[in-house]
Amino acid sequence: MLTAQQIEQDLASLKDIVIKLRAPGSPLATATSIIDGIEQTVFANVPQNLRGVYQLGLLAADKDFLVYEDERFTFAQTLATAEAMAQVLLHRYNIEKGDRIGLCSRNYPEWCLAFMAATMIGAIVVPMNSWWQSSELVYGLKDSGTRVLFADQERIDQLLPIMDQVDVEIIAIKPDENTTRFPEFHALVEAGRSGPQQNLDAIAVAPEDEATIMYTSGSTGRPKGVLSTHRNIVNALYTWIFGKECNDTLRPELVESDPEFDPGILSNVPLFHVTGCHAQFLVSFIMLRKFVMMYKWNAEKALELIERERLSVLHGVPTMTWEVMNSPMFEKTDLRSLRIVQSGGAARPPGHLALMQKKFDSNVQPGLGYGLTETNAIGATITGVFYLAKPESTGRPSQPVTQIHIEDEQGNVLENGQIGEICIKGATVMKGYWNRPEDTAEVLRDGWFHTGDIGLLDEHGFLVIKDRAKDIVIRGGENVACAEVEYALSEHPDVFEAAVYGLPDERLGEIVGASVMVRPGSSVTDADLQAFLREHIAHYKVPTHIWLQTEQLDRIASGKIAKKILREQSVKRLNLT
Repeated sequence: MLTAQQIEQDLASLKDIVIKLRAPGSPLATATSIIDGIEQTVFANVPQNLRGVYQLGLLAADKDFLVYEDERFTFAQTLATAEAMAQVLLHRYNIEKGDRIGLCSRNYPEWCLAFMAATMIGAIVVPMNSWWQSSELVYGLKDSGTRVLFADQERIDQLLPIMDQVDVEIIAIKPDENTTRFPEFHALVEAGRSGPQQNLDAIAVAPEDEATIMYTSGSTGRPKGVLSTHRNIVNALYTWIFGKECNDTLRPELVESDPEFDPGILSNVPLFHVTGCHAQFLVSFIMLRKFVMMYKWNAEKALELIERERLSVLHGVPTMTWEVMNSPMFEKTDLRSLRIVQSGGAARPPGHLALMQKKFDSNVQPGLGYGLTETNAIGATITGVFYLAKPESTGRPSQPVTQIHIEDEQGNVLENGQIGEICIKGATVMKGYWNRPEDTAEVLRDGWFHTGDIGLLDEHGFLVIKDRAKDIVIRGGENVACAEVEYALSEHPDVFEAAVYGLPDERLGEIVGASVMVRPGSSVTDADLQAFLREHIAHYKVPTHIWLQTEQLDRIASGKIAKKILREQSVKRLNLT
């Protein structure tokens, strides 16, 4: 584990590395640009739009890229198929720049191909939550003004009874044999290859042109559409590339000069989320990385795919890593290709990290990231020895186009060590919320996005997240930070994950409740956990009610724990109103 002195030495080295990487003439050089009246730092020598990113895949034209079960598309085949669909959108559906194209399906190759086709021609892609119910789909389609929707059979079945409520044309992804009402994706692709052809490179797509509307998870209220530009997304992708270059330069001993296996990643989170779309799918074009998709999450299937496809990256919510490590197949699986086990969306319990060190080879680097839909998944990252030294942190602000500072309630910038609201500025921050200028103005001020998350920057500039601004239980006038209690619970050896929330109370206003996933076979009781907590946190913070289960806690589509649902369940159990 790094000492404080070693951390300071490494950070000094990183500072020099960053200066060199972003210097004029470097592939990752930066420059300043005025965007919407705000001066921003941007990557200067990168593709100006997503179409340019896709063309980078031709550097590995004949290598496998999209893999799903027995389907395989090389980088060249992927690009050619997407280009054919782009011609269909132009000539059959008369799609123009700025028109909205919806995507609503499981993680299939067609989702990726449709995303590429739409953004190539300057249309705005609307990745819709495939967990939405019919009424939510109607809302998303109407709110975005989607003209064409790519949908799989499950979503088509949901939409059929409500087609009279929306004005949208559907393109079917992997339909049943009996579904002939809507044109099928690959039949259209073949028509696009032989039909009228337009020079796609002649379609001007500028960096500030709008690229995506990605709806927030909607754990409360109606979801908001996060509008991002091509520049926002491209700068996010190259931020990850920049971070990799920094790490490789700082830790050259971990870089394989002649790697046995090509890079590859398991696609195990929904593509409609920024993690799946940006951090997994889109950046793979730049990394020339194989992108292996699975029908739904299953730890044993994940292990099988890692071994079969020789994947180098496992990336998902912390629980996925835990399930993989605890699978009976783990010890039987050849994981020699694995190099990175990255998580996001939730804090990783301390026990997980210790188990990772025990289970995985020393050349497998653990990591954690922090970002939001509004920042295109960019915020802070931590990996390797830094993570082992600072497991409570989510890392330093992602360089070089992102800044983070901490503000108090009056908008004053706080010094390191002081707790306040986390604010992010940079070229990756969204343009705004779709058709919601008031909501946009509330969170975007002078280029700074106010996240609603509470945290601090420590003495070395590492971000530590303390809580959500509204994730507070006010118990008899005392504020209880849910994240603090969750972290304390996670330190118990039998606890794998926990969710803490407020419950109504006649005397105190609110009391603390918790839903906890424990180790299968554990004999721990709620009283045991309460006694354990009293040894670690103030008594008023200890949950009055704790419900135990051995199954994973309910989640919303982003992979985050569904606190609202768990709270509602607890209220019903207690017969509270």
